[in-house]
Amino acid sequence: MNHLFPTYTRFPFEIVKGTGAHLFDEQGNEYLDLTSGIGVCGLGYNVKELNDAVEQQLHQVWHTSNLYESSLQESVAAKLGVESDMLVSFANSGTEANEAALKLARKATGRLDFLAFDHSFHGRSAGSLTVTGNQGIKEGFLPLVPGARFAKYNDYAALDEIKPDLAGVILEVVQGEGGVIAGDAKWLKAVEEKCHEVGALLLIDEVQTGMGRTGSLFAFEQFGLHPDIYTVAKGLANGIPVGAMVGKKELGQYFGPGSHGSTFAGNPLAMAAAQQVLKMLDNDFLNAVGQKAAVMHQTMENELLDLDMVKSISGLGLMIGIHLDQSVPVGQVLDQLHAQRVLALSARDNTLRLLPPLIASQDELLTGVDEIKKALNAVESATTTA
Repeated sequence: MNHLFPTYTRFPFEIVKGTGAHLFDEQGNEYLDLTSGIGVCGLGYNVKELNDAVEQQLHQVWHTSNLYESSLQESVAAKLGVESDMLVSFANSGTEANEAALKLARKATGRLDFLAFDHSFHGRSAGSLTVTGNQGIKEGFLPLVPGARFAKYNDYAALDEIKPDLAGVILEVVQGEGGVIAGDAKWLKAVEEKCHEVGALLLIDEVQTGMGRTGSLFAFEQFGLHPDIYTVAKGLANGIPVGAMVGKKELGQYFGPGSHGSTFAGNPLAMAAAQQVLKMLDNDFLNAVGQKAAVMHQTMENELLDLDMVKSISGLGLMIGIHLDQSVPVGQVLDQLHAQRVLALSARDNTLRLLPPLIASQDELLTGVDEIKKALNAVESATTTA
């Protein structure tokens, strides 16, 4: 008997073990993982350094609340700020981090409204869902928090919507759920400049793009952006729930004691894991991610774009979208990949989405490309003969 609300459509097997970039189901089948648990386990599975860090903390204290000083939180916060004077508010998820960002922007500016973008995704709580550009997941929950309006992503007409009544503009540098669509560099800078012009804060959601996913600690660094506030979660503790909102120091005056808080945020186990993750994401590691991603992108262009069912390939770093013709349903491709013992994801507009562990070897990533090509051909063949 099922005792769970069916909030996700689940595949009919259970993952019970993992090592490196590979996962195992309850039947002992081994899978090459190209999902990282939806972009979470960037450092892979069963990582000794992470296991040791969490186990050491496990034998000290699990929880203390935020009523006391925490050197662990300070250590992690210092490494999350791209500038030395940035402040951090910890959360338990990306949704919560975005909620904090929205609250801070409203309080700091004294304004209520936000501009967000079509096909964006910022979470499922009331505030973050309000600025999510996907009407389908809002059905049944309206009305949400007032004050959000939307513009087209990568469209210069959106600049006209950035007006002095805005508390902020919230965006993803690469839209993940929205089809793995990267922002145009000039457009992103124009958005930032217009925010400065009208006094609106620039909020960048790095929940999926952050923690090395695109080849830099945060994706906005590759575009020369300087957000007022940015949020991070997913890969921050490699699977232990944690999120963080990072903001410029001058915003600290608006988020004093009592303004915002959480019982579990900055939990010692999560902080121990996050501290170790940040140690491992050094420049050499990030450079290696960029190099592996470049080879993978080039191989996909050579191997997949010749296929009639592949319309285009998008993304940045190891955040990849393979856009398929509607005649090849992405759900069938995922099922075929499962049969081939490969795990992948989907995104908007019939897109096959890849978020492989950052520690995956070049050979493992290229094996993934080979398996995807086989799966696409198998599904096309089955569709044609049906």
